[in-house]
Amino acid sequence: MNALYDVPAPAKLNLFLHITGQRADGYHLLQSAFMLIDWCDSLDFVPRNDGQIHREDLTMALPADDLVVRAARLLQAHTGCTLGADIRIRKSIPAQAGMGGGSSDAASTLLALNRLWKLNLSQDTLAQLGLSLGADVPFFVRGHNAWVEGIGEQITPLELPAGRFVVVKPPTGLETRLIFSDPALKRDTEAATIYGFAANTFGFGRNDLQAVAQRLCPDVDHAIAWLNSKGLQARMTGSGSAVFAHLPHEVDLSDAPDAFQVKVCSNVGVHPLAGWASSNGLSVGSANCQPV
Repeated sequence: MNALYDVPAPAKLNLFLHITGQRADGYHLLQSAFMLIDWCDSLDFVPRNDGQIHREDLTMALPADDLVVRAARLLQAHTGCTLGADIRIRKSIPAQAGMGGGSSDAASTLLALNRLWKLNLSQDTLAQLGLSLGADVPFFVRGHNAWVEGIGEQITPLELPAGRFVVVKPPTGLETRLIFSDPALKRDTEAATIYGFAANTFGFGRNDLQAVAQRLCPDVDHAIAWLNSKGLQARMTGSGSAVFAHLPHEVDLSDAPDAFQVKVCSNVGVHPLAGWASSNGLSVGSANCQPV
């Protein structure tokens, strides 16, 4: 295999997000339903024999040591692989949106380089590696819509009905750290059940981060109010600042506020890279890194 081109990295929406507690180490315990959507970044991977990891940003500039670079280097360190890669990224998913764009890019990098470098690591191993990069990365590695608990590492696959959604990204973003460190954040929501969620899939629960986000970023409130004015039930995804609403019928979205990015998306049942890591692949120290 010489290279991998146009490797997709889909975004996610949190259908709900409840904070049920906080661990002694500061990590928050959550419950959420993560749903893949067809808003994707795209990456190219070309192998190198010198072990170097080079990244080229084709749309927007990313931090030098972003999650993609960190994922590639983590995979090298874990396996002892001496190969490298030239990685090109076409960003489409907005940053600081709560849509998991960086985590999805990292997961697609782990899956793609596992294949390109012939490492044969299992999905479980890649998910464990991904958790050290970010709480959302294992979800994208596993590749199914999911009921997510713990700090993001407890993942139960979900079957969701097909649906369309309007996603609105205000021009301002939000730092996750600021929301989770806010003393006003609700941290004691009662635990929910999958059965309760299944009875009202697209209208269940709430986003416990939303109230803090609306105070810190008035644009979130503006976006929610605009979608609600269309007769839709809007809420924030993740830590924002993007908001979304289920779209059961056509709605005129032509009067979107200036500078707001608006996109109609469909949900995705299975990650487009599903099957790129086997369930019974190799694990620590047993990769087969070979030139291509």
